[in-house]
Amino acid sequence: MKSPLHYQLSEYDCGPTTMLNAINFLFEREEISPVVIRNIMLYCLDSYNGEGIMGKSGTSSAAMMFLCNWLNGYGKIGQLPISCRHLSGKGVRIGKESLISDALCRGGAVVARVFYDCGHYVLLTGMREGKILMFDPYYTQQTDSQPGIIRVDHNPFSYNRIVEEWCFNRETTEQYALGPWEDREAVLVFNEKTKLTPEKTIEYFI
Repeated sequence: MKSPLHYQLSEYDCGPTTMLNAINFLFEREEISPVVIRNIMLYCLDSYNGEGIMGKSGTSSAAMMFLCNWLNGYGKIGQLPISCRHLSGKGVRIGKESLISDALCRGGAVVARVFYDCGHYVLLTGMREGKILMFDPYYTQQTDSQPGIIRVDHNPFSYNRIVEEWCFNRETTEQYALGPWEDREAVLVFNEKTKLTPEKTIEYFI
């Protein structure tokens, strides 16, 4: 049984919330061990703000990379059929021959760092005619007014925004842009039992 995706509890926990949502999206509730939940929360929220308060700058790229490696190890010992890949820089883009687009077409989920006033983690869960299905864990009652972004409230198990590719690919710091190349980061997450192979995928990007 699957559970609805959930929203962050504070201004800072978009990182662990989005990684937990990736697990939630890919696996049945009965498959998810409490050790996975514990370690995601343990490894994230590691960044200090200007006043030296831990967690108030959210989750660092180093923490996401470490968590990605831990999940890969957890998958290799047979505890959960999960695999991850951490991307940064030029590898983080959407479109033809993109590893992110490939992952979405093969049934994976993508934890992506975008801009939303500051760096912010969101979950990409699918593609539809050049648009990306996305779950933003930052709850707001305001309606998005930017071109290329549609708010959706009737798919709590998979997405709450539909965002056009060009919005992500911008090198600016506008809403949901991946931003400057040197700041880009994403984690590809797969359920190895449901991951599609090139032979099973009609539209395959790589």
